Amino acid sequence: MSMDIKQIQDLIKFVSKSGVNEVSIEEKDFKITIKTNQEPTFVTASIPTAAPVVAAAPVAAAPVAAAAATATPATPAVAAAANDEAHLITIKSPMIGTFYRSPGPDKAVFANVGDEITPGKVLCIVEAMKLFNEIESEVSGKIVKILVNDAQPVEYDQPLFLVDPR
Repeated sequence: MSMDIKQIQDLIKFVSKSGVNEVSIEEKDFKITIKTNQEPTFVTASIPTAAPVVAAAPVAAAPVAAAAATATPATPAVAAAANDEAHLITIKSPMIGTFYRSPGPDKAVFANVGDEITPGKVLCIVEAMKLFNEIESEVSGKIVKILVNDAQPVEYDQPLFLVDPR
């Protein structure tokens, strides 16, 4: 296996947005490890045929800046809602991807406004790189607002639901 620079850049972008701390891929002639934390992300790649060490900070910085720019317009609306009803719990997206309210186009939605939820109840799906990740509630309460439209892209840590705890 060998990866070209575009594949490595795509992998760096995905890892930086996914919230994963470390990813390692190792084959007999190729090894790559990507580690993330609050500091800049660094990638080391080594191939026996003399591959350079690639610093990924410039690559990872651009998507983070773009994510911050796209998240900014939604922040005032969320802040206003939080001020009106400060006791509400916000359920946020654990990853970047596409938000889906139901398991399929012709299926019933997982949760509606007014539904009582408990920890472990599936609320939605976030699809990332063709993987459909069920997002489960970690709280009990009543859904008072759904903040994202079906099939809308979402960012990491973007508010999805407002819940009135019980």
